[in-house]
Amino acid sequence: MADRVTVIGWDGSPLTPAATSALAAATLVAGAAHHLALPEIPPDAERVRLGSVDLAARRIAGHRGSAVVLADGDPGFFGVVRTLRAPEHGLEVEVVPAVSAVATAFARAGMPWDDAQVVVAQRRTLRRAVNVCRAHTKVAVLTSPGAGPAELALLLQGVHRTFVICEELGTEREQVTVLTSDKVADHVWRDPNVVIVIGGIGTASVRTGGWIAGHDPEYPPAERGWALPTEEYGVDLDEGESTWLRAAQLARLGARTGDLVWDIGSGSGALAAEAGRFGAAVIAVDAEPGACASTAAAARRAGVQLEVVEGRAPHVLENLPEPDVVRIGGGGVDVVIACADRRPARIVTHAATRDEAEAVCTALREGGYAVECVLLQSVDMDTGAWSERERSVVFLVSGKRPDRAP
Repeated sequence: MADRVTVIGWDGSPLTPAATSALAAATLVAGAAHHLALPEIPPDAERVRLGSVDLAARRIAGHRGSAVVLADGDPGFFGVVRTLRAPEHGLEVEVVPAVSAVATAFARAGMPWDDAQVVVAQRRTLRRAVNVCRAHTKVAVLTSPGAGPAELALLLQGVHRTFVICEELGTEREQVTVLTSDKVADHVWRDPNVVIVIGGIGTASVRTGGWIAGHDPEYPPAERGWALPTEEYGVDLDEGESTWLRAAQLARLGARTGDLVWDIGSGSGALAAEAGRFGAAVIAVDAEPGACASTAAAARRAGVQLEVVEGRAPHVLENLPEPDVVRIGGGGVDVVIACADRRPARIVTHAATRDEAEAVCTALREGGYAVECVLLQSVDMDTGAWSERERSVVFLVSGKRPDRAP
């Protein structure tokens, strides 16, 4: 095992005395090509090109001497420190940090970033990173080859955002470009880069400062809880949007940050808005213009980003991006089949009769889903007179794909 492992962050600034001292004593140095060209590296030190961090960690673990790993920005922030400290490598590291690439990017843009979401876009996480950009007004994306600015813009599919693209930060080739998302795919971008994606409702509001990084649950103001009562939406909700049915549907959906939710037959937009409050991206679909307007109003009231699509399912679903979870508020078995064909992790709907519930369960089961059906009954009570005001009975049907992550 290496006698000493020092991880040095590099942001283009002159190296600190601690970093210079560690490099002078190094017998092995790992880093990217531009790191290995630094003049401070001893000429007789073994150089390891840092491609796979796991492979480099195994090489370092077998080295006798002092090892140094050079990494861009703060190596403890979505960086190499996590991999090097993994139990299978057994390395104890000393870290000399630098300014993170995200902090530098926001500094170049002249923007605060305590309220920003920060995500890593790789080929396997690109779609989830895009969903975060759909759902939030300020996102920093640490990109990678094949999951860069152009790919982000293409997958946003017409959702208008502004991109601040910071290429090769800290080098002589550093460049900062500001473009609208519809223009980004027309260019070729250099790695490494950081993309700040901004836009959507609420971006013009002035905040006085929050207390938690990434988001502020008190901004915009929102009623506590979820499955809020009808009066919170300013419109009449039908039986399919009742408070307790919505609560059960949201619980079965399990929408979370990085997900894309389809809400088909969005009606008032109550469920779509509340799914957005969980941090998920939402596409709400309804054939009625009035319902689309009501859904957009519900989103503004809740302070969330969502996309409203006017059209009749299942045909309108063909051009929508792939969902993670789907709630079906109306449309029948044909819509259930069309959604099952897209293989989301979960599909949740309801039925007014046992025959309808049986037909939906059959369609989900044939589509490869494990099915659950529950008869829900809720009774709204007048607590003054202790009398029954309203009774609702409905079948809650949910399907879960066993081959998808929960």
